[in-house]
Amino acid sequence: MTWIIYALMALVAIIVIWLIAVYNGLITSKNRLAEAWSDIDVQLKRRYDLIPNLVETVKGYATHEQETLEKVIEARNQAIAAQNSGDLVDQQQAENNLSGLLRHLFALSENYPDLKANQNFLELQRELTDTEDKIQAARRFYNGNVRDFNTKLQLFPTNIFAKKLGFSPAEFFEIKDDSQRETVKVNF
Repeated sequence: MTWIIYALMALVAIIVIWLIAVYNGLITSKNRLAEAWSDIDVQLKRRYDLIPNLVETVKGYATHEQETLEKVIEARNQAIAAQNSGDLVDQQQAENNLSGLLRHLFALSENYPDLKANQNFLELQRELTDTEDKIQAARRFYNGNVRDFNTKLQLFPTNIFAKKLGFSPAEFFEIKDDSQRETVKVNF
């Protein structure tokens, strides 16, 4: 009879240890997801800091492109506001809009040879291009973590307990508006 009690206690201990391992694994994945999002924030902050300098440099050469420059600044401000709001969907949309306008701004520079030769503009463009590449890498890293986290939530037997433990799937950082996938066209 005592061996049955020991067997039941061992079974309960195994189940408790397994639940702790599942919970700790989910917490680890959730923290990696937060870290990946933080990496995106760092690069976005860098981009926000570079944009006003780039716009000021372009203003001196492309005075009749004021509307484009104003749109870039407005999109930057909307992206900062969306970042501060904490709404992932709004932030994704604002960031994608800003990326499209920046591509448009770089395309405009092709029509201004003096601007293309300006050392300050070239350096700012290089810095911003480098930052855009880092943002893309950070987004891919984030989406990889989202994939891993969501997969962990869906796998048996974790899926049975994950929802009860308060875990829900994360959203991928993706383009919602198909028009933002198109190549930027500049017409004068």
